[in-house]
Amino acid sequence: MKYNRCGKSGLLLPQISLGLWHNFGSVDNFENGESIIKEAFNKGITHFDLANNYGPVPGSAEENFGKILWHNFQGNLRDQIVVSTKAGYTMWEGPYGDWGSRKYLLSSLDQSLKRMKLDYVDIFYSHRFDPETPLEETMMALDYAVRSGKALYAGISNYNAEQTREATAILKQLGTPCLIHQVKYSMFVREAEAGLLDVLEEKGVGCIAFSPLAQGLLTDKYLKGIPENSRASNPNGHLQLEEVSEQKVQKIIALNEIAQRRNQSLAQMALAWLLKDNRITSVLIGASSVGQLNNNIDSLQNLDFSQEELKMIEAILG
Repeated sequence: MKYNRCGKSGLLLPQISLGLWHNFGSVDNFENGESIIKEAFNKGITHFDLANNYGPVPGSAEENFGKILWHNFQGNLRDQIVVSTKAGYTMWEGPYGDWGSRKYLLSSLDQSLKRMKLDYVDIFYSHRFDPETPLEETMMALDYAVRSGKALYAGISNYNAEQTREATAILKQLGTPCLIHQVKYSMFVREAEAGLLDVLEEKGVGCIAFSPLAQGLLTDKYLKGIPENSRASNPNGHLQLEEVSEQKVQKIIALNEIAQRRNQSLAQMALAWLLKDNRITSVLIGASSVGQLNNNIDSLQNLDFSQEELKMIEAILG
């Protein structure tokens, strides 16, 4: 595992980080989740990413992660891992359980620490921009989280380029620089290239890409249509059925052919494609099994692309 410097900070993050968005909630198999996290750490993944509402049920991923830490990462091992969490999406009913107010963010952080049985998290994020709350208030809450010792670094997620520019300026003025931006980015979702990555590079902010496999589209799962028990077949999932169009499937098939010539799976090539950009500090993967985790980690064995390969990929993506 290689570790990249996160922006202009002293913190190094692994090229691949593990996200607990899916498969670690109260409805999932605890022992399976524990095995995945232990294997990830043994393979050099030191960064584990959560949010207050990860589950289901909301909060249960943090609770389970706290139990896994307690069972497996006692003593100095806590100092060898980076734990991040976020607040910004709906967590509890009423006027104080959503968005970006100081009230919500700091209450949520206290709850997250209690669920994970931690004194601090390494990174605390504003999970999304709040159009109704002054940005100064949201950033001051992040600043306070760091100054209080409940977080070591501040981050933002799902902010556009202009919002990011303003947020980083406020945090710098407060004396708590923005460490990292977590953005949805993959071969199929490339809005980050329209200015955001340039802002992050200019401001010295690290970038971690979430959903790098486009909710499973950039795998061999959909090469022959929509299988049962896939995210697209789940009416409550984040991947909508209409996203798996015939046109998209044809792109997946063509990309898979390039991956095979590189002796990679499509998922491995999709991760490598993101990591070719030195502005990307880390890619955030999910995993439902130890085998899937290790398959994704194996993407690191071939991160180089020829100009011909890049041109072919761009032609397919259109």
